[in-house]
Amino acid sequence: MVPEDIAGYIDNLHERFSELEKRMSDPAIYSNGNELRNVSQEHRKLENLFNKFDNWKKSLEEISENRELLTVEEDAEMRDLLAADIASLEQKTAKLEEEIQISLLPPDPNDAKNIIVEIKPAAGGDEAALFAGELFRAYLHFAEKQGWKVEILDQSDTDLGGLKDVSFSLAGCDVFSLMKYESGVHRVQRVPTTEAGGRIHTSTVTVAVMPEAEEVELDIRPEDLRFDVFRSSGPGGQCVNTTDSAVRVTHIPTGLSVASQQEKSQHRNKEIALRILYARMLEHKQQEEASKQAADKRSQVGTGDRSERIRTYNFPQNRVTDHRYNVSTFDLPKLMEGDFELILDQIRIIVCEQRLEELRHL
Repeated sequence: MVPEDIAGYIDNLHERFSELEKRMSDPAIYSNGNELRNVSQEHRKLENLFNKFDNWKKSLEEISENRELLTVEEDAEMRDLLAADIASLEQKTAKLEEEIQISLLPPDPNDAKNIIVEIKPAAGGDEAALFAGELFRAYLHFAEKQGWKVEILDQSDTDLGGLKDVSFSLAGCDVFSLMKYESGVHRVQRVPTTEAGGRIHTSTVTVAVMPEAEEVELDIRPEDLRFDVFRSSGPGGQCVNTTDSAVRVTHIPTGLSVASQQEKSQHRNKEIALRILYARMLEHKQQEEASKQAADKRSQVGTGDRSERIRTYNFPQNRVTDHRYNVSTFDLPKLMEGDFELILDQIRIIVCEQRLEELRHL
């Protein structure tokens, strides 16, 4: 059941919803892209919450009515139909309760942002590179199901069909709020196709999920950036190896540096390198702030630190386990086809329960 205090909290949100509608009706907001995006997403989130809450209350009323009918109904066939309807409605209300509580999670300042994802093989050689490619394709399937826009920013493949590294952006609704749980070290345990002895190998892949940054958020001066151009070394047609189209941009004060040679256009590579650099700088800045504000180490669990081992994909046991929240799914093939809800739904419910408990003690 949704607790009474939470139900009252939802009813009080209608005032906030009215404020958002007023702001969206003001023509001035359309000249500020960031504000429009933030207000629109909050408005849509509250609208979805109210719809779920209304459906939940309606389902409870239907359950109550059916139970009352069940007490007076004498026909056996009708009683069976009523009982089946009650069971179905109870499942529906339970699902709605989970969704309502997830919707009540305090907003993350990055929730309205699009993201850049970087995947790189770590330990395990060719097997790590192969799994990096499989994880990348799984994320692409997940993005397609969510209706997100995907843009490949940089990609380098291995001869065996794996990945040396890939950077891509995801744009759409709830991108960061779902993908933020993917940052960290992903460990795979399986028998590699290249292993003749049939022994189980353990390999690792790192995933970094970074909110895209606006230049104004970082206060970057033009003189703090150094641009170097060089000749691309990868595949990409005749122009790649004969022109200085690759670009490396370095933020001099921090030493952070990003190179891009994905495109034939120097201008396009500069744009990509800057997007990735800004995202890395924002990630670094936010992690520093989070470390300063954290009361203890436990509060930092699951913050997206890319050095944190978060998940194990055990192919022999058909199991995926998230170590941060101690949850598992035993349908690994389905998850690798892009059904990350199998693990993310469990994580979000746990996080929601933790956050709601914190709210009750405020």
